[in-house]
Amino acid sequence: MEIERLAIADVVLLTPRLFEDGRGGFMESFNHAQFEATIGHCPQFVQDNHSISHHRVLRGLHYQIRQPQAKLVRVVAGEIFDVVVDLRRSSPHFGRCVTAILSAANRRQIWVPEGFAHGFAVLSEHAEVVYKASAYWAPEFERCIAWNDPQLAIRWPFEGEPVLGAKDREGTAFAQAEVFD
Repeated sequence: MEIERLAIADVVLLTPRLFEDGRGGFMESFNHAQFEATIGHCPQFVQDNHSISHHRVLRGLHYQIRQPQAKLVRVVAGEIFDVVVDLRRSSPHFGRCVTAILSAANRRQIWVPEGFAHGFAVLSEHAEVVYKASAYWAPEFERCIAWNDPQLAIRWPFEGEPVLGAKDREGTAFAQAEVFD
């Protein structure tokens, strides 16, 4: 597995090796021991989620203020622009974001630790995103930061408004968002 630490070192891109032959290919998308050696620990993943979205759909920036979720995110069809925002007030990277292109073709996965908001925009005609979560979804603790908050200054790779759900249209400004200590 290829490992790349991003500008916020706690956020990691992982690219599994693909073994190909005349029949097709095989890759190991998750290995507990290897993941633990890379991250320094391995949470107990309790939930797998599968999101299916169309072109220009933007989901995020989501997090849970209680029952925070760490996530291991990958794309099994299509391509997305993925965004991770540091919400840990004690972090030297507080309020900064890192981005990556994840696709079925590049096989990249992104590790989103607890204390971060996560979102993505679909670049292809459709995309299927799957992710492991370290805590169960708890809608009463879920929060959303505005995707276009000027303080975060995320450079989304499109012009104009994306396709948004109600929750994402009503995102909170970063300055007013509940964050982690």
